[in-house]
Amino acid sequence: MSTTISTTQSQPVANGFTVMPGETVTAWAMSPVEARLYPGEAALAEDRVNYRFINGFVDVGDLPCRRALWREVATRSVTLPRAMTMDDLYLPGFNRRVEFSSFWHRPTRLTRWLKTRISVPEDGVYPFRLATCGGVRLWVDGVEAAVFEPFRRNKESQVQISLPLRSAGSEIVVLTEELAERDALWYFELTSLAQTPLHVELPVEASGQVINLLKALATDVRPTPFHSKVGQVLLIFSQAASVDVDVKAKILPSVHMRDKPPLLDVDVRLKAGETQVSLPGVELLPDGYHPLDLTFSVGAVSVSRHIAFATMRQNRQDLSGASLAERKLQALVFAADHGEQRAGKAIAHLALGRTIDDGFREIIDNTLAAVDERRDCSDFVLVPLLWMAASYRQQLPPDTWQEIETSILNYRYWVDEPGNDVMWFWSENHVLCFHVSQYLAGRLFAEKHFECSGRSGQEQARLAEGRLLKWFDSVETHGLAEWNSAAYYPIDFIGLLALEHFGEGQIRQRARLLLDRLFAMISLHTLGGVPAGSMGRAYDKELRAGPLTELAPFATVAFGQGWFNDGVAALTMFAAGHYEPPPHLAAYVQPEPGQALTAHYVQGHDEAARLALYKTANVQLSVMVDGKPGGRGHQQHVVDLRFAGNPFARAWVNHPGEDDPWGSQRPSYWAGNGSMPRAAHYENGALMLYDLGEDPRIGFTHAYVEASAFDTVELVDNWLILTSGNGIAAMTATGSLQPVESGPGEGIEYRVHGNRCGWFLLVADAQDASARVRFKQHLASIVLTLDEGQSTLHLSQPDAPPLSLSWESGLGIEGAPYSFPNRSIDPLVRTRSAISF
Repeated sequence: MSTTISTTQSQPVANGFTVMPGETVTAWAMSPVEARLYPGEAALAEDRVNYRFINGFVDVGDLPCRRALWREVATRSVTLPRAMTMDDLYLPGFNRRVEFSSFWHRPTRLTRWLKTRISVPEDGVYPFRLATCGGVRLWVDGVEAAVFEPFRRNKESQVQISLPLRSAGSEIVVLTEELAERDALWYFELTSLAQTPLHVELPVEASGQVINLLKALATDVRPTPFHSKVGQVLLIFSQAASVDVDVKAKILPSVHMRDKPPLLDVDVRLKAGETQVSLPGVELLPDGYHPLDLTFSVGAVSVSRHIAFATMRQNRQDLSGASLAERKLQALVFAADHGEQRAGKAIAHLALGRTIDDGFREIIDNTLAAVDERRDCSDFVLVPLLWMAASYRQQLPPDTWQEIETSILNYRYWVDEPGNDVMWFWSENHVLCFHVSQYLAGRLFAEKHFECSGRSGQEQARLAEGRLLKWFDSVETHGLAEWNSAAYYPIDFIGLLALEHFGEGQIRQRARLLLDRLFAMISLHTLGGVPAGSMGRAYDKELRAGPLTELAPFATVAFGQGWFNDGVAALTMFAAGHYEPPPHLAAYVQPEPGQALTAHYVQGHDEAARLALYKTANVQLSVMVDGKPGGRGHQQHVVDLRFAGNPFARAWVNHPGEDDPWGSQRPSYWAGNGSMPRAAHYENGALMLYDLGEDPRIGFTHAYVEASAFDTVELVDNWLILTSGNGIAAMTATGSLQPVESGPGEGIEYRVHGNRCGWFLLVADAQDASARVRFKQHLASIVLTLDEGQSTLHLSQPDAPPLSLSWESGLGIEGAPYSFPNRSIDPLVRTRSAISF
């Protein structure tokens, strides 16, 4: 549904929104996004990898595509089109920015036109603040009024501008552009600095009633249940539709398979008077965390919204009676039958001796396309491709082998080889996979000529071995910046399992030792079959759908209980290989009844994370101690509660990193922290102290507690009390906990407003049905206070020493500074009696 609008003759209709001083203009009609490949000229990149890995964005310099953009922008002229096609609306409600951030695997030039109409009390020049990631040009009544084109990669820039506006209304046209170098923040934010309200009207033929309805639907839509176990999902809205609304729902394959057909593409109708609509076709989806693109339409007027939900029909597997070899075989069969169409599934196919079929050829075609186009994350599939080439050459048809060999020899293995791609060479997991790829490819084709580098295979292997030794030196000294990450441990496994299987000498030995260390951390933080805990890097999926991450089946195979899913990035290498985790780790997975396990260790460069764990068979509390309080966060997940009673029974506290509850920034609304807290751990409790500064973008912290995943959730005297199975927990804050009762936060979100706030979280075992009564009595005698003058949080509770958490110096116990008990990257694991009620 689209409308062609003249840029000089459109007439506003009677609808609109008031923009108060300090608010942003977020009501726009929009053209489709124009996206085109924009690689620039191939060149070498500066090697800025220092093997000191951090959690956050790395300045890698200007890539060829960015340099091409600078050259074009310096000399170009832009003309306002006489007419433009508008097919979507951007409406106020869920983001103060006009934002289109996303992920593109190749260098992509992005363009979008937007249009609105602003009326003012009297003719004049009005001030605005314009912020952008990208570049913006702005026309008022057909005349160019502002050009702001910083085009800084994923970094916001701001400028103050003045726009001549008329009381009768002025037409505003915006051209927003960005160059996506894989993950791209792309937005602009136009904030009114005027002293009087502005009136904004959309240049579309629709009533104010329809516009407001679409706004409400897009802002408040949520799926229920969020975790569907029976193949049914409803879209729920906070207010009834006043007219019939057409709803298009589309689910694309995972970010690595976006060139494939949608997994779901259906049209439904929300009838007038209704507040919910069923989403058909969900019963056909594979188990997984599904990003859902929605379009709401009334006539020719549409608005889009992106949300998500999960499907998981499979029950927890109990393979504890099977041997590791038997569990590996089951994982291979499941992956071959149900895995995503990626390289790891092909390994399962070959390892089981299955015949080459069309499905297998499709996987190889997908893999080679990613490698040949040098898509970002192609290093993740190149390693399993090399595994296939090294282990199963005799099973591959000659033409397939020739295609694989050609792709391997033509690939770009590091920044010292020319390229005009946007492959990410600089993070902990990518550095490993690129070095492993170069090492294995060079050894496999030792006498061959590698096209991009001009080197022989022997030369490639020698270079890669030296680089791998630097990588191991770093992580063996500092630990991992992406500790406990359910997103990135599977990527580490891609490289490490390949080195353990095919490497030689100290490379193989060090890979095996690091695999042991990773599995030790996984065993410590796995409860009820779900790997959880504080993480160095987390996304919404890893937090909200733990059993559906690829790390979950790793735990299932290693320890005997959990879930399989379609994740095949590395699992089949584990299942097809000969590596075995140390047997003693099984004791960490589920402590004996009545016993608690504690662990302390550090991870990341310069002790980025001091990690503390309290765990029983029923509940676990994992904390990243100290950190860098007050700094801008990225994807660090600081404090995590996990219960054995339900795979989705999980809770945490964070400071939102962006406006949109369904956004995908880093940090996002739920994953990571816009402002990092000071955090501390003591026995079965955690303290968090937030100071958001004097003028935070988001002035609240909040807790995620999905009520449907727990046996009970109740708010009593500012204590949020949670039970699941035989686990019990509570959290409180120095401000008032306010449940969110509509929209995406309904049933999951509790906010505490205020720039400075302290939180306290407590876990325990529940002995019997009356445990909640005794637990509540205990909570009633706990006192949590915040001394803002001293920036210190104070806690007193029965039968325990008084605790204080200072913003400057951290945890104190009875007035004495607390010393973290283990500064090694190897966990100090101890047992004690579990605390129970």
